Amino acid sequence: MNKKKVAIIFTGGTISMTVDEKVGAAIPTLSGEQIMSMVTNIDKVADIEVCNFAEIPGPHMTPERLIELKHYVNNLLEREDICGAVITHGTDSLEETAYFLDLTISSQKPVIVTGAMRSSSELGYDGPSNLSAAVCTAISDKAVGKGVLIVLNNEVLLASEATKTDTLALNTFKSLSKGPLGLIDCNELVLFKSTEERTIIDTDKVETKVSLIKSGIGMNDDFIKFAADSGYKGIIIEAMGRGNVPPKMYEGVKYAREKDIPVVIVSRCHSGRVFDSYGYLGSGRDLRNIGCIFGGELPGQKARIKLMLALGKTDNLDEIKDFFEKGIYY
Repeated sequence: MNKKKVAIIFTGGTISMTVDEKVGAAIPTLSGEQIMSMVTNIDKVADIEVCNFAEIPGPHMTPERLIELKHYVNNLLEREDICGAVITHGTDSLEETAYFLDLTISSQKPVIVTGAMRSSSELGYDGPSNLSAAVCTAISDKAVGKGVLIVLNNEVLLASEATKTDTLALNTFKSLSKGPLGLIDCNELVLFKSTEERTIIDTDKVETKVSLIKSGIGMNDDFIKFAADSGYKGIIIEAMGRGNVPPKMYEGVKYAREKDIPVVIVSRCHSGRVFDSYGYLGSGRDLRNIGCIFGGELPGQKARIKLMLALGKTDNLDEIKDFFEKGIYY
């Protein structure tokens, strides 16, 4: 039986790192070929094409690089001989890159993002195992049309749901509200649930001036007004609980809305959607009444990615609202 071909795109991250003796800490050093040499027996399940895109840590990813990566992946997926793509990435920003690609790549072919929590210099280096599971996912017919997936620790998660939950654990990525899409068992993808229709924002423009501000007791309007007066085109507020902010912080949100700046409300809680179920000063009802957009269950970092793309696509507030709320609130 002919094996399927998978393109593996290496961007850096811990999976590509070794401990540098001079620095005394891990830095990216390994090429894609060097990493693949440690993934034993992968040639038995798939043909691999190694693509060295970048060699950077997760925090060095930028919106400009994300646009380049999107085009790079799309060009590979257009080839008839490629059944899917695997992308290695630093776990610090992996969920943002995966979600960006999920929003912008419309191909039905599987796109898998993976990485490692331990460098190749550490005992229990998890890079090869994660790569193996990612390739097994990419070649599975069950992964077709599922959007971008995140695969680590043999768990398969939707990019739209997965978030990093622990600074150290190998199973750090979780879908806290809905659980994993499936897992890899004996080299096969086993699905646990079905998927919903994805949101696609077809644009090559990204609005980088989108701020992310977290709420806390006693916070005021200083940071929000600074963003509004400094040319920021959108603001994400990580509100408390169901989507509520302190009274003085509310004044800043109101100030931004009076300048017609889109403000998206999400929760600083790890799971659960925001909703306008409270009516006191600074509550979700107040925020809804001044035209804030509700971001469902998205964490702040993903809501920022979506707003950056939405603003790159349009400046129409109703269209932007649809990207966040349609199918969730109406």
